[in-house]
Order: sequence, then C-alpha cells, then structure tokens
Amino acid sequence: MFGFGFQELIVVGIVAVLLFGKRLPEVAKSIGQSYTQFRKGLNDIQSSMDYTQSSYTPPPSSPSRSYDNYDDYDEPTAPKFEPPPAEPKSDSPPSGDIDKPISEK
Repeated sequence: MFGFGFQELIVVGIVAVLLFGKRLPEVAKSIGQSYTQFRKGLNDIQSSMDYTQSSYTPPPSSPSRSYDNYDDYDEPTAPKFEPPPAEPKSDSPPSGDIDKPISEK
C-alpha cells in the first residue's frame, strides 16, 4: 500500500479506534467517498485535456553556424579620453582677497 508493514498497520488501526471509537465506520465511509469523488474529478480533468495537440512547437533546426571568423578582440569603438588643455602658468600671485587677513576683508 504505502510501504507500511504489518506492525505499522496495527498501530494505525489502534490509533484510529482510540480517536474515533464507535464512529470509525462512518469516518472510514466518508473518507472513501471523498477519495472516490476526488479520483472522478481528476479523471474528468484528464479526459478533458487533449494531450495530442501541444501548443509548444520546437524551433526549426537551423544550419550550424561557423564561428571560425569570429573575432572577439576588436579594437574598442568608444572615443579615447583626451584631458583638457592645461592653462599657462603665471609667476604673479592670484588677484583677489586671498592674501588679505580676514579682519581686512
């Protein structure tokens, strides 16, 4: 059945009698009816599905591609970085309030 041995079935039976007592035949009957209804519903669903028509179609086989001429080491196509031109240096100190103390500003 479910891989139960004789001893396991005895234990399950004893537990069932302890739990349900005199109602055990009613409970077993309702479980059997529920299982039967479940199987009928499952069979109805399986029979309503058409397994011969599949919506999936595999892609057509394409000829094998040749990667012999594929070059992965091409030069980059992005422009190269050029730093902005440097300003000419002057020997004179910068003008403005930089050299003045805070009290004179």
